[in-house]
Amino acid sequence: MHIADMTMFYAPASGGVRTYLDAKHCRLAHFPGVQHSLLIPGPDVSHLDGVYRVPSPPLPFGNGYRFPLRVAPWRKALRDLQPDLIEAGDPYLTAWAALDARRQLDVPVIGFYHSDLPLLVSNRIGTWLGTNVENYVTKLYGNFDRVLAPSTAMAEKLRHLGVKNVYVQPLGVDLQTFDPSRRDAGLKAELGLSEDTHLLIFAGRGSREKNLGVLLDCLKLLGQQYHLLLVGSHMPTAVPENVSVINHFCPAVEVARLLASADALVHAGDQETFGLVVLEAMASGTPVVAVDAGAFREIIPQTCGLLCQANHPKAMAAAVRQLFRSGAREKGAAARLHVEQHYAWDAVVAGLLGHYQAVLGTTTAAHAHG
Repeated sequence: MHIADMTMFYAPASGGVRTYLDAKHCRLAHFPGVQHSLLIPGPDVSHLDGVYRVPSPPLPFGNGYRFPLRVAPWRKALRDLQPDLIEAGDPYLTAWAALDARRQLDVPVIGFYHSDLPLLVSNRIGTWLGTNVENYVTKLYGNFDRVLAPSTAMAEKLRHLGVKNVYVQPLGVDLQTFDPSRRDAGLKAELGLSEDTHLLIFAGRGSREKNLGVLLDCLKLLGQQYHLLLVGSHMPTAVPENVSVINHFCPAVEVARLLASADALVHAGDQETFGLVVLEAMASGTPVVAVDAGAFREIIPQTCGLLCQANHPKAMAAAVRQLFRSGAREKGAAARLHVEQHYAWDAVVAGLLGHYQAVLGTTTAAHAHG
């Protein structure tokens, strides 16, 4: 079975989609009878270890992202590779190139709906484009042989738009990188904090939908006994005294150290399609306070953290205080166990192979691996 993945969501500092594709590429290499090719944008044509770069211009101010403008090079790359199945990981030109190649190669195409496009567009440009974008999503994803969504919340949105054949396929966590053993007892001293300060953390891109203003207002309410560390690019710099900022992209190993060393992760985003950093914190043995919205109500059981009202700093501050009253450390230990049981990458990749075999009408890879 030869699987070709293609996406424009792949850049040096990109988030969940790249994490998913790299983890998948690494694990599929160990399955006998399975070949995995990854097609991503690059400055020119090149390939190394099954990763093929297709020429695409850089996106201005795009953090290293490139935006493909021509279908032909992607179609040619697929024609040269002759895969048995194609997975499209974004809703732009590469998705149409995959559907175009399907007609020529006569292979099934799966669409993975990683980001909520209508919501993203209304956040960035305004709701006046909303209906057009929804129609676009319905038209594009209606063409795929199967559509995967990372959470039930996302799957329901697609079904609401009239998309058929939608299946929930959660993402996973690297349990070796994100592990409680990464805890650094010296982090509080490094930040100039006393040992009895409750250290909170948020890691990710400082984009509008993360609602970082809610976190900053929450910290003002919590006061000096609590301290928040913001980690990632495009973070706010005008922050309360009890907030520290690492305003650049950090490699996964450093994020893992910081997550494991904090007392809790806080997340105010109310539009998350999956929320990978929440699972990374939980894998690190760190409990979570997040808003009761998006995918969070699916991935954060009560044993692992607390959910609070969205866009409400006072509700979030109350939830944080409650977490420390009700045994944050126990919730952290339960969180690690929960992620081990439900979100190991090996289980995710096995689930993906099930989807691939279903659309191909085969079961060979599962038998070969077993």
